[in-house]
Amino acid sequence: MPTAYTVRDSEVVVIGSGMAGLTAALHLAPRAVTLLTKTPDLPGGSSNHAQGGIAAAIGPGDGPEAHAADTVAAGAGFVDANRALLLTREGAERVRALLLAGLPFDRAADGAPLLGREAAHGAARIVHAGGDATGATIVAALAGRVRATPSIRVESDAFAVDLAVRHGRVCGVLACHAEGWVFHRAPRVVLATGGVGGAYARTTNPPEATGDGLALAARAGALLADVEFVQFHPTALAVDADPAPLLTEALRGAGALLLDRRGVRFMAAEHPLAELAPRDVVARAIGARVAAGEPVRLDMRPALAAKPDGFPTVLALCAAHGLAPWREPVPVAPAAHYHMGGVVTDPAGRTSLDGLWACGEVACTGVHGANRLASNSLLEALVFGARVARDVAGRDLPPLPPFALPEAPAVAGEVGAGLLDAITDESRRTLYQGAGLVRDGVGLWTARRKLDRLAVALDALCGYGPADLAAVRRWGEARNRLLAGRLIVHAALARSESRGAHFRTDFPQEDPAAQRHRFTLTDLTGAAGPLSGDAACSIL
Repeated sequence: MPTAYTVRDSEVVVIGSGMAGLTAALHLAPRAVTLLTKTPDLPGGSSNHAQGGIAAAIGPGDGPEAHAADTVAAGAGFVDANRALLLTREGAERVRALLLAGLPFDRAADGAPLLGREAAHGAARIVHAGGDATGATIVAALAGRVRATPSIRVESDAFAVDLAVRHGRVCGVLACHAEGWVFHRAPRVVLATGGVGGAYARTTNPPEATGDGLALAARAGALLADVEFVQFHPTALAVDADPAPLLTEALRGAGALLLDRRGVRFMAAEHPLAELAPRDVVARAIGARVAAGEPVRLDMRPALAAKPDGFPTVLALCAAHGLAPWREPVPVAPAAHYHMGGVVTDPAGRTSLDGLWACGEVACTGVHGANRLASNSLLEALVFGARVARDVAGRDLPPLPPFALPEAPAVAGEVGAGLLDAITDESRRTLYQGAGLVRDGVGLWTARRKLDRLAVALDALCGYGPADLAAVRRWGEARNRLLAGRLIVHAALARSESRGAHFRTDFPQEDPAAQRHRFTLTDLTGAAGPLSGDAACSIL
């Protein structure tokens, strides 16, 4: 029997409550917006945990052109130079506007923003708020504005399960709420769901970063790109915690040093920029030592001496794990951190599917290439969140003819909870081992076969036991993690070279003729997603 659900009409649905989603929703005002977030309250996602800052060329002697050049250089040949310049020019304007609006950025006594420097930046251009609590400080301010905006209806504890595509257009979102299934019928849907870190066994991302938007778009048939490029943060605390506590790159920008098992610096021998080398270089240098059983430690004492009040979040994380960084170096290891790939968008945030836009980490705008430049992620969310809103608000779509409503899928209910958790754990380990920091063909093929078998096992659990919101979310996140992992492995197998964050020991050199890889789910499965046709449980 089909599952009954409520239908709610919306002018625009925004999925996600991080920097990109909040920005898009605010810029859409006074147009009516329904904002869906699977978290209990605003804000959610990785933006809330961002320690670094926002890169913006607003300092003396700096400019958007120099910032764009650094962005292109970090992206290992795959950055769209025009998009990078668009990002840095509009980004500087957006950050200046936020400063003028009184958002709580860190400032000098004269009111000028304090600017820090991070890896691969040619100038000090990182603005912070609350020291190393930039993300939490800024998104809290944006969330407060969202709550105060009458045209935005926030639906929390709402897990988006699938997009519905009818007559060649995205026409709504099927979601599970605490009160049951809801179909949000809307001609305009914005994905702002964040990244895929939770698909990996070791990640700095919060628990909600499970690749939901990538999976939603893939099942709907959207074009994807650069999916193989997953950035690992070099310095996550090497402690037994999930997610792994992040130690911001700003520490190394302020003078923190990486030490080997003998207490000797090693990055100077790895790259001319030493501790400020691009993230992929630093991560692999640390990862190689950790894989060989040699501990790596970060000596934060120079950074703490230079900025005594600059790292309250880091100090709190260390204290929570019994570490005293002002007395001795702390253990670090790389962890999955940021996805450069995602749903292909144009400069306005439009995807290949009519009626669907994307912004933030779920989108592939072309500004990150194979390796994101530090602190460009929050900037991208600000710039493209606003661009998406402008395009959504200004685009007239013809009315949809009557269309078939989707049927709520069979899910893995409470009966299969233990097996479902086991499948999730195994899929995360498999992806981390086979498509992690260092890859090869054998490991990738092994991961592909394991993930395919786990997908079959997950399907076999569906339809058993009652399925409330908690059960649907557990099943949905397992499903999305698995699909995200399979997409990453598929793309990594297709790239027979090493470039940026994608390093293969069997193809260690960069191929000058290699191109960006664009594909859809049919390239992986040979079949369309479950809601991409016109099968229905009812006709409207």
